[in-house]
Amino acid sequence: MARAEQAYDDEGKPVNPDDPEAHKVTLIEHFEELRGRIMRSLLFLSAGWAGGWFLALPVYAHLKTILFDPSVIPAALDIKLVFGNFADAFFLRLKLSFIIGLILSGPLIIYELTGFIRPALKHVERKAVRAVAPISAILFIIGIGFGYMILKPAFRWFVGFVEDFEGASLFQQPGAFAIFIVKMLFAFGLGFQLPIAVWFLAKIELLSSETLLRNWRFAVVGIIALSAFLTPSGDFFSLAMMSTPLTVLYFAGIAAARVTERRREKRRDAGEFD
Repeated sequence: MARAEQAYDDEGKPVNPDDPEAHKVTLIEHFEELRGRIMRSLLFLSAGWAGGWFLALPVYAHLKTILFDPSVIPAALDIKLVFGNFADAFFLRLKLSFIIGLILSGPLIIYELTGFIRPALKHVERKAVRAVAPISAILFIIGIGFGYMILKPAFRWFVGFVEDFEGASLFQQPGAFAIFIVKMLFAFGLGFQLPIAVWFLAKIELLSSETLLRNWRFAVVGIIALSAFLTPSGDFFSLAMMSTPLTVLYFAGIAAARVTERRREKRRDAGEFD
């Protein structure tokens, strides 16, 4: 039989972990904990940002190889990376280092966030959060990998229109293309959180798999709208490449939710509880 974690008060008496009074603290204690977690999060971000400053140039060099890949840029096309302002190089490195620092410190910041809200969650919600964290990280990495795979086809699709204008040269701002790539990868990593979000809502019984399946048409429209919002360029190619796997992942999330519901029903029939 599944049992909830037993909690005890200051006198050693058992308390119900789902009772809000069991985790009641004063307003001052609440804000002190929040301040401490914010300060630690800022410290993690600052350390990641400092490390990102040294990683920014190698990352940029790798991103540049994607743009200048022979399969992307036709030999006849003249392309140059051009800074339009003397300060652009500094701000590009600053932006890249911040994004890298945010990625490096992200897990620790999320840990601080979940640690702050955990006492307010019920036992079943805490179990769901513990399951969500590692799966969410895996899906984020898979999403980034998928986005990376379509970068070259996406660039090839865009550059193909430059070729339509005979004799045209491409003077590309380094910051524009580097930030475009980062936004594209982040968008796919974020979009791939959809199935775990669907499963989580079903796990805490806010939504059922039956409801999600019955409203799949509205969900597909929402996925297309979300894809249009997340993709940095908003073009049809990027929209299709994001909305198609997200639609598949939506139904995968419904299937995972249905499995969870069946297991919960069996436990309840057997007299067990979450």
